[in-house]
Amino acid sequence: MSFPDRETVLDFISNNPALTTKQEIARGLKVKGRERQALRAILKELESDGTLERTGKRAWAIADRPPPTGVISFEEIDGDGELIARAVGREGAFGPPIRYTGYQGKSRGPAPGIGDRGLAKVNESNGEYHAKLLKLFEKRDEETLMTGRFESNPKGGRIIPASRKDKRTLLVDKNDSKGAKDGDLVTATPKPGKPNGPAFGIVTEILGRIDDPRAASLLAIHGHDIPVEFPNDVLNEVKSIKPLDCPREDLTSLDLITIDPADARDHDDAIYAEKLEDGWKVIVAIADVAAYVRPGTALDREAQKRGNSTYFPDRVVPMLPFELSADACSLVELEDRPCMAVEMVFDQSGAKRSHRFIRGTMRSKAKLAYEEAQAAIDGTTGGAGEPLLDSVLRPLWGAYEALGKARAKRAPLDLDMPEKKVEIGEDGKVKAIVEKERFDAHKLIEEFMIQANVAAAETLEEQGAPLLYRVHDQPSDAKIAALADFLQTIDIKWPVGERPQTSRFNRLMADTRDADHAEAVSEMVLRSQAQAVYDPENLGHFGLNLTRYAHFTSPIRRYSDLIVHRALISSLKLGEDGLTKEMAASLQDMASHLVDTERRSMAAEREATDRYLALYLQDRVGAEFEGRITGVTPAGLFIRMAGTGADGFSPISKLSDDFWVHDEASMALIARGSGKRFEMGQTVQVKLQEVTPLQGGLLLEVLSPPKPKRPGEKPPASRGGRSGPGGRGRGKLTGKPRKKGKTKDKKTKKGGKR
Repeated sequence: MSFPDRETVLDFISNNPALTTKQEIARGLKVKGRERQALRAILKELESDGTLERTGKRAWAIADRPPPTGVISFEEIDGDGELIARAVGREGAFGPPIRYTGYQGKSRGPAPGIGDRGLAKVNESNGEYHAKLLKLFEKRDEETLMTGRFESNPKGGRIIPASRKDKRTLLVDKNDSKGAKDGDLVTATPKPGKPNGPAFGIVTEILGRIDDPRAASLLAIHGHDIPVEFPNDVLNEVKSIKPLDCPREDLTSLDLITIDPADARDHDDAIYAEKLEDGWKVIVAIADVAAYVRPGTALDREAQKRGNSTYFPDRVVPMLPFELSADACSLVELEDRPCMAVEMVFDQSGAKRSHRFIRGTMRSKAKLAYEEAQAAIDGTTGGAGEPLLDSVLRPLWGAYEALGKARAKRAPLDLDMPEKKVEIGEDGKVKAIVEKERFDAHKLIEEFMIQANVAAAETLEEQGAPLLYRVHDQPSDAKIAALADFLQTIDIKWPVGERPQTSRFNRLMADTRDADHAEAVSEMVLRSQAQAVYDPENLGHFGLNLTRYAHFTSPIRRYSDLIVHRALISSLKLGEDGLTKEMAASLQDMASHLVDTERRSMAAEREATDRYLALYLQDRVGAEFEGRITGVTPAGLFIRMAGTGADGFSPISKLSDDFWVHDEASMALIARGSGKRFEMGQTVQVKLQEVTPLQGGLLLEVLSPPKPKRPGEKPPASRGGRSGPGGRGRGKLTGKPRKKGKTKDKKTKKGGKR
């Protein structure tokens, strides 16, 4: 990349708001000679696409407002049900929220939706931006299935979408309803129609009833197109399937055990540890799924299509049929099972000396829950783990203690965020919402699995074999800058120019652990991180602070691990069922596919949990809760409720009669004039106003007053402008709640619901 480049210029202007002329930028960047021509071209380009705005004859600043005519991206539906967009430059979306108010003049076209982009005219009125669409570029696929609740009427009915992102409502003629009744959950496809007429649809399937306790998961499964039923050719293969016959090492005499959640049905991994004179031997044995799921079979094609298992509070949608995932491939207690194992030798400090991979046969000596293993180590008598305490568990904990020394030296990112678990009763209804307990037993299993995954990556690299890495890139400069902006507002300095290090993040969280803003800091650190993905190119794993890493330990529920198993089988000549040349050549496409299926499952799991939480809370409308602000947007506040961990939303129109400015740097909404604020991490009292179980939505009213103005802080100006330390953050006027009945309000509402 040549110098200067767009990112460098933008970073300099952001960090030096007082140095905005071309000469000042050139001097600051030490640009000379022909590089000045490049700088001039970059400034012109950034101005033309709206990223920069001219503040003088030869001076620029980061644009706080969208260009009068430009590309906009539709991003969300606000608390008033209106479609909100932002301007788009070459660096992505930027600037304040823009309310969509329909097409320009007499122009007409298809209604935009979230994710669409279009060319629009943008104007400002009373500090708010409004867009009139000239042309829609990216129309959503009209054939996409809608999942929702059927509401009947004499002519047929209508379908209310289950997704909060889908604002379509489909009318259904009686002949197209497939016999759906009021309250049925259905899928439907839109019918072709006039762009400006009402949208009609055809019911394609009746899924169940809205009052069925299982509806929360059903909606998520169908809304994200997660395959549930296995095709007949797959089921026929499973009936006669047998593991591949190949040479195996006998591991049945070893005291390998499984430690899993109490309700686990599939057992991927078993562990064993043995004290040596000068260290420890650890064996991690993994179900040999490759021996059953062989390339080119219908079973393999279906597993690849699914990519991974998906876990809901009331069920599992498995990657493999239950005959394999919960039986033949599962490391069932006291049953011989084929396995892929890695034997690792560590010294007393936890440093690995050697490892070797084994294709073997094992027999699990016991199946323990995390709680049972921990109770035995803690000295509780009478539990399932007590008979194994001296022979099995103490060696495991001894090896874990040694590995802990090396882990502390490596300093992986220590983000231990509390997790909530939805407990479902026998009647299928939510019984309780509990915080998952985290024991040393969990950490032991995690550390052993990490070491096995590292060994797999190292071996395949040594063999020069194709490898699907699990990579986690370091935080981007933009995310680090956003974190630094936020920390500066609570008087914490963060070195923006330094290379990100996990130890630095850990020190930050340790230093703020007992402070009022501890949870906000942890939340912001989490948001600064990149998402882990699969890739045949090694980028390292930032979070674990490892130079190479692969997924090897869960082939029952992740296809990525099965690929790694096959690569090990091929490269170490452990059988004839290894990685094929065709699959090795398509690892890049496979990586993209598996990232997609993983994120699809995560989104479905999150949606189902949100719906279960809404069902759990629907009888408590009007009740008051303590909450913590976990997100601040121009549209309002996201608040996590204590006890359940449910996330609700309080729209800005419900906060007060103040004008509120969204300050990106401090993650706060600040009242114009008074300087009062609602900010990230703030504890507030809220009232539950409305619950929508179909979408999993919770509408909250904030009862607590905003925090007072900070000493020495200048209240925001009447329209959005630079605010916060150093002027890096951009304040955005979000406005006073509009009174009903105004003409502008009616027009905006109409445009927003197209």
